[in-house]
Amino acid sequence: MNVVKIKKAIFSKTLLRGFISVAGLILLWEVGRRLKLPGLAAVPAPSEVYQSISASISQPKFWDHWISSFSRVISGFIAAQLVGIPLGLMMAMSRTFHATTFPILEIMRPIPPLAWVPASIIFWPTTELSIAFVIFLGAFFTVVINVIGSARNIDVRYIRAAHSLGSRPWDIFWRIILPAVLPGIFIGMAVGMGITWEVVVAAEMIAGKSGLGYLTWSSYVGGNYPQIIIGMISIGIAGYISSSLIRLLGHYVTPWQRTQ
Repeated sequence: MNVVKIKKAIFSKTLLRGFISVAGLILLWEVGRRLKLPGLAAVPAPSEVYQSISASISQPKFWDHWISSFSRVISGFIAAQLVGIPLGLMMAMSRTFHATTFPILEIMRPIPPLAWVPASIIFWPTTELSIAFVIFLGAFFTVVINVIGSARNIDVRYIRAAHSLGSRPWDIFWRIILPAVLPGIFIGMAVGMGITWEVVVAAEMIAGKSGLGYLTWSSYVGGNYPQIIIGMISIGIAGYISSSLIRLLGHYVTPWQRTQ
């Protein structure tokens, strides 16, 4: 049965359409570069990038950049979930706590994570801690807002019915609130993961000595334009893999949300 499912996934129409769209984009890029269309005249063609890929992926340092970025993203992202999810639940379940903390959250939330880079460099003793803090902020606010929104959308009649049947607050949390909030948590995690990759790249460009963002920026400074594209593609692939893993985890943790 698992083999059949895997074959269906590999040869599915969705995957085929995705492959066609990516191939079409690469073809348009190659044709536009050869015709020197506006915006593409100075961009390396896919054929040039392809020639540089084998040289890049054969170097251990290239994969060291991958590992550096992934470790920073995972550490900052996990810290954001460990703090953001309980905080969001407490804000959703307690009006007093919400009234106390939500104004502070709303004041800080519109500040772009990149605006924290100079301050984090000053306040944190090491560059790695500065980058981790900026990544933490990138995912933190998203998951908190999604948790609060999901908890506030719970039909109050379910909670009242549980109270009338003698359920304890702990049972109400585990059987009503948490299942209702879990889909919002995973949505916030997926969105937050995308933001963390945007943030880590910019932070590495400014303050890093390794990572895919640093690789992309140093390639620009060194005039290695094909490697810039390789760095950008690597960032896109890394972000796609990370978000896909979160969506896959959410698919199995919230089976009641499945449509097929």
